[in-house]
Amino acid sequence: MLKQLFELIQQTLAEWNADRGSRLAAALAYYTVFSLAPLLVVVIAIVGFVVNQDTVRAEILQSVTSAVGTDAATFVEDLLVNANRPTEGIVSTIIGILTLILGAAGAFGQLQDALNTIWDVKDPVLDFKANILTQIKAKLFGFGMVLMVGFLLLVSLVISTALSALNTYLTDSTAIVAGLANALSTLISFGVVMVLFALIFKYLPRIKVEWRDVWVGAALTALLFSVGKFLLGLYLANSGAASIYGAAGSFVLILLWVYYSAQVLLLGAEFTQVYTRRYGSQAAPGQAEQAIQAAEAALPT
Repeated sequence: MLKQLFELIQQTLAEWNADRGSRLAAALAYYTVFSLAPLLVVVIAIVGFVVNQDTVRAEILQSVTSAVGTDAATFVEDLLVNANRPTEGIVSTIIGILTLILGAAGAFGQLQDALNTIWDVKDPVLDFKANILTQIKAKLFGFGMVLMVGFLLLVSLVISTALSALNTYLTDSTAIVAGLANALSTLISFGVVMVLFALIFKYLPRIKVEWRDVWVGAALTALLFSVGKFLLGLYLANSGAASIYGAAGSFVLILLWVYYSAQVLLLGAEFTQVYTRRYGSQAAPGQAEQAIQAAEAALPT
């Protein structure tokens, strides 16, 4: 069992290096940072149909604060304020809405390209008309993923509100009961993150992936994300990294956090791909040994 786990990790890292995973994560972080404002604006607007937008905004800023600090949260808040400035005229408003939608979906397009690279999916050769239709479908699909993120955020907010009310009700209860409530909150947050990763691994690559393969990678990715979120938050809070870059410090903190998250997400996708083809639904006799030899041969010497 331990030998199989070691070989699985070894092959994952070998193929990660062969796919230049760090470069894929850097490109994804770049696109995500510049799509951050429209993405958050659209998500807040979607969830705002059910929950007060100020509540949604406060929850997002609180999450940013806990992850990368107050300065970064202030930076994100300024982004939201600038992105929400009203425009004059119907044409300007329509252009602004389309820009927000395309910007929000842009990061998911880059993520899909990265996942296709990990799964060795080649871009089909298309004529001009088919290529335009494919691009439109990709943008619509990316916006669909934004809607999905908004739905999961809504679920998380509803659960957090319910648990917060429960904690208030249990204020006079024993420490054990309060501790169990906090543990339940942590588990639910972990579950929401795992579901998000599972949906990404299942639907974004242009290849059929079975659910039984997806959940293994999603669970590992959510675990790495949760642990890394805590450790990176401690580092950024105590390292003074923001002060080194002066006025750009808050932007750098956000970029570092997004880059780490992209690394974890794509590494989890690589693990899912290796697991699927080694032990999962796409496994074939002798395929595991051939895959690891090919990945190791692709490494620079």
